[in-house]
Order: sequence, then C-alpha cells, then structure tokens
Amino acid sequence: MVRPVYDAVLAALDPEPGLRLLDVGCGAGLFAQLAAGSGAVVCGIDAAGPMLDIAADRVPAGEFQKGDLEALPYPDRDFDVVTGFNAFQFAANPSRALAEAARVVRPGGTVVVVTWGEPLHMPAASVITALRPLLPPPPANAPGPFALSDRAALTGFAEGSGLKPKQVIDVDSPFQYPNLATALRGLNSSGVAAAAIERAGEDAVTAAHTAALAPFLKPDESYLIPATFRCLIALRALG
Repeated sequence: MVRPVYDAVLAALDPEPGLRLLDVGCGAGLFAQLAAGSGAVVCGIDAAGPMLDIAADRVPAGEFQKGDLEALPYPDRDFDVVTGFNAFQFAANPSRALAEAARVVRPGGTVVVVTWGEPLHMPAASVITALRPLLPPPPANAPGPFALSDRAALTGFAEGSGLKPKQVIDVDSPFQYPNLATALRGLNSSGVAAAAIERAGEDAVTAAHTAALAPFLKPDESYLIPATFRCLIALRALG
C-alpha cells in the first residue's frame, strides 16, 4: 500500500552503494528491503518484535533491533540517511525522536520525515480516524496522526531539531483492497485497531471500519480510497 511512497523517497535519495541508512519505525522492513536492493547498508529499529523478525527475513544482511525512537542505540554521526515513515508523530515526544535522528546522522546527511497528507484534502482521513469513538480521549496536546501534515508544521518540526528542510514531496498512495474481507484484515491489524479491540471488542472495530469503507466501494466489490503522504527531506548542517 505504501510502495509508491517508498519508491519516491528512494528516487529522491538516489543512494550510492555503501550508503548507511537507518529506518526508524521500520516495521516489517519493506523499505529496508528496497533500500538494500539499491545498494544501501541498512539498519532498522522498531518497538514491535514480530515485525522485526519479518524485516530480518527480508534483509538478511541488515541489522534490526527492538528499541525506542527517543533513545536510539547508535553512536553520533553513524548514518548517511535516517528515514521515518509515519513514525515520528507517534512517538511520545516527537521532537525528542527527531533530535535523536539528527544526532545519529552525519553532518551533511539526510533525514526523511514521512507523514500523512493534509486530512482536508485526503478522503482516506475518514478511514484513518474511524476508530476514534472507540478509543479513550487522547491526552491534552497529543500530536495525533495528522500533527505534521501541514507543510509549515512539518518544516518547523525539522528546523526545531536543527535540520534544514530541502524538499517536500507529496505522493499519491491510495488504499486498494480487492474485497471487504481483505480490507478488514488489513485495517483491523493496525496498532490503533488492536487498542480499540481491547477496549471495545472486535465486532465494534469491524463495524466502524465497514461503515468508513462503504463510500469507497466499487461495482466489482473492491475498494479504492485516495490517500496521500507528505515527505520532507531535510539536511543536517555541516560542522
């Protein structure tokens, strides 16, 4: 589902063989696999151990470990590139997580922050937020999934950690499902869905997702939900 975003970021990075790349919140390692295929030396970190097992299978030469975005277990200036796909805004302290990314990238190196597109212009926002009524109220000032979607907020976020915004790319990456069962299997597997299931039950989560999907049903019973991602490419200052 996110492959167009991964491809766009790789095209912008144009990695040379031997480039050291860290993907924070790497999940099951698809981007790491694509980057390794381009010649990068890949590391990944995530909080979900089972996903890291999949990443390690996909990239046997990669280095993957369980850890916290706010306390990266790497030396200063260790990487040429650090990427975070829908990762930083979900940290308990997003600014701290980005500061850690800036710390471990070399001077002149690149940090990539990928977030959702602006919700007012993205139909998929209604699906992404469908479970809000089933979850407890978020803490005051909680960032939320769209906290960095605004262009000014995103560039300001980077500048707050001493990074220099270089480029912002918007990438269309629609959700596509062949049928309702596949859509529900995917949507009900997210971390947010797991929390909602624990609180309200699987039937309630399935009902909420089914209702949110309904406007996007096509005549062949597949679903196509327009979605965009916003990608910021920023540089760490020299020196």
